[in-house]
Amino acid sequence: VDVIEIDGASNTSVNDIRQIKDEVLFPPQTSRYKIYIIDEVHMLSTSAFNALLKTIEEPPAYIIFIFATTEPQKVPATIRSRCQQFHFQLIDLHTIKACLAEAAEEMEVKADDDALFWIAKESTGSMRDAYTLFDQVLSFSNDHITLAQISDKLGLVGIEQITEIVEFLLSGSNHKALISVQRLLDNGISIEQCIKDFTQFFRSLLLMKEGITEESILGIQTDRIPLVVRGAYTKEQLEAALEMFLKLYRDIRFSLNPRFELELSISRLASLPYLASSTELVRKLASLKEGLLNGTVSPTRMTTPQSQQEVAQQRVSEPTPAQRVTGQDPAQKVPQSPPVQDQSQTKPVEKQEIPLRRPFSKSDVPALVAKLSKTPILSQVALSIKEVSQENNSLKLTFSTGFCRDTAQENIELLSSLITEISGFTGKITVLCAEAEQPMHKGVEDPILSSIASLFRGELLN
Repeated sequence: VDVIEIDGASNTSVNDIRQIKDEVLFPPQTSRYKIYIIDEVHMLSTSAFNALLKTIEEPPAYIIFIFATTEPQKVPATIRSRCQQFHFQLIDLHTIKACLAEAAEEMEVKADDDALFWIAKESTGSMRDAYTLFDQVLSFSNDHITLAQISDKLGLVGIEQITEIVEFLLSGSNHKALISVQRLLDNGISIEQCIKDFTQFFRSLLLMKEGITEESILGIQTDRIPLVVRGAYTKEQLEAALEMFLKLYRDIRFSLNPRFELELSISRLASLPYLASSTELVRKLASLKEGLLNGTVSPTRMTTPQSQQEVAQQRVSEPTPAQRVTGQDPAQKVPQSPPVQDQSQTKPVEKQEIPLRRPFSKSDVPALVAKLSKTPILSQVALSIKEVSQENNSLKLTFSTGFCRDTAQENIELLSSLITEISGFTGKITVLCAEAEQPMHKGVEDPILSSIASLFRGELLN
């Protein structure tokens, strides 16, 4: 009678608080104190808090108020300053698990260890929620609580199923992984629950990669994850997978079809082992550079045609079976049977043959343009050749503009070598311009202005 419990979420109005103010005027009937327990007190309205403020500030000697809340920051500061605050910590997962095991033993119910671990984890530190969930699971377990029954009845994705999908992806069997996801959805597991369980799985792998082994933090039993899956991914890859599923959970609300989003994410997990961030690539390049400078890493030597020929000659110089039998020195020449070289191994190095010398004509200009295709500017310059003439040992190339002539003159050595490859001509090359040189403007003292006027065919005005 003297202990009154009020639900703050249901009694939020000022009238409910006024009723409390009227009741506190009456002393307790059987006890020394009259106690009011208001649960979820942060749900009261601002006007209700203001109405209760005076009573809390000067309560009768026999009145005790107990405010319970999970969000103390929502309680006004004027209320918190007039109360003595006690912060209760969550109960440890192992403690909850031990209490559930004792309850199962007292009720003569068999409960698997992984099932009790899941119930303790889902209670999030609340013993009351743990017992409530334990009673709910017991109602459909037939005196034997197993995690398989819990997953089947509540629509959960088991660790074994997630591990199977990840192993399929690691082995390259993407179609089997997608079929396993289809099987999960056919069993009635929601897409949101699949995403949650995959997120929890990769979070646990990431924490294990950081060296955390406490099951209360991981939220999963470490012995249920194979070693091959634990070491398959790097820290950055696990972070990318975790971020992908967190983003997926946020985006499915606006998705055309959440199932498509889940299948796309599972398909992308197949390339997760090859994922590397720019930071990791730079670090590996720096390590490789340091190894090359220190001599601990040697670059791979490419086999040139010359070295292939040397290897072939070395193979030919090896003693024949007859020489090994007679004990003859392989270095000594045997005139009766000279060594026969393998034509496939001693194939001589192909050399570019210089064509027979002939005059370079206008018809050879397309071949010159083709050889200059890697340098677009020079190829355009070669296209501007208007006339080709040859006198004695001198070749004259006439270009359409002065710019092309000057560019050709700057690259005369390259042009000369390419012309030699085409026609075999090795003489002197002279470049000319088809345009007549514009005379300098008379009466202008500044040569720069005169050159500009001549280039643009303009006039200078005083």
